[in-house]
Amino acid sequence: MMCFNGLRGGEEASRSQEIDRIIRKDQLRMAHETKILLLGAGESGKSTILKQMRIIYSRGFQTQERQWWRRIIFHNIIETFEMISDAMNDFTIEFDNPDNEKFMTQILTRQEIGHKESFPQAYFDSIKALWHDTGVKEAIKQCNEYAIHDNLAYFIDNMDRLWTNEYIPNDLDILCSRLKTTGITECQFTIAQRTYRIFDVGGQRSERKKWIHCFEDVHCLLFLVAISGYNQCLVEDRQASSNRDLQNQMNEALMLWESLVNSRWFKNSSIILFLNKMDLFVEKLPSNPLSNYGFIDYHGPPGDYKLASKYFLDKFLAHSRDPDREIYGHFTTATDTNLVKITMDSVQDMIVRRNLKQLIL
Repeated sequence: MMCFNGLRGGEEASRSQEIDRIIRKDQLRMAHETKILLLGAGESGKSTILKQMRIIYSRGFQTQERQWWRRIIFHNIIETFEMISDAMNDFTIEFDNPDNEKFMTQILTRQEIGHKESFPQAYFDSIKALWHDTGVKEAIKQCNEYAIHDNLAYFIDNMDRLWTNEYIPNDLDILCSRLKTTGITECQFTIAQRTYRIFDVGGQRSERKKWIHCFEDVHCLLFLVAISGYNQCLVEDRQASSNRDLQNQMNEALMLWESLVNSRWFKNSSIILFLNKMDLFVEKLPSNPLSNYGFIDYHGPPGDYKLASKYFLDKFLAHSRDPDREIYGHFTTATDTNLVKITMDSVQDMIVRRNLKQLIL
């Protein structure tokens, strides 16, 4: 019995040593790991940033994956014309060329294609004709009612390339495409012996209940806002446009931001705030003043994008109840590759500041 107990004691000691070794290994790994959570309302550009990080720091997109994105891009184009058709019907907008009505009908048949199939040639001339129709252009001006795809013009400009048999989406094509995020997507890469784990979670309301699983031990919260969404409804709630001063993408983002920046889950996390899609904001502001969409406390010149963008930045910062809270604020464009550099520079600065603070303590 004594030998038996001795053997059992040796096994327990060995098991304890193995557990200690695993704990030390995990502690060492976590000391060189930064966990970043991408958050924001739908259509804010989170997935675009994740794609950029994957392209620049990870393995990018291989040929098979690029072929898969071809189908997504085709659907983005068709879905946008479906929204344009809805806008034309709702606002009783006529085609300037009656023949274009049959082209729209053809597009709305929604022909399915496989990932390796070319775009249907019959759609090429129809889309070209519709794009130049003044009725379609008028409907696009009403895009705030329908959350029309931001990058339709880009895809139209590149139609000659997209409609070739040899077409394989390039990096910019993939960055400009839209695919709703459901669940949690992770991108992991290593820079200078530090591992970065970036998590993107669904931005639509129905997805937000899943965020709670990502909150533990988050070093940095990356919150994105589509600053161009101040006059646009949410994709999941077209009815929002009927009450613009209370319900639109910007107000949704402000409400979400207030709950997150003051949440106990993030009290020890650094926060980076991106007011994204500045290019679209600058383009639409002159003909869509903030006061028309409920932001009546803005008192600057209606078309001054610098003052208007600062107004929104100050509005977000004011929602933090902790005056000493460190928040990095940036104005960005999602498809600009400098955006990732800005992100990583801010994260690196955050890591240095945190390490210095720990040394002082």
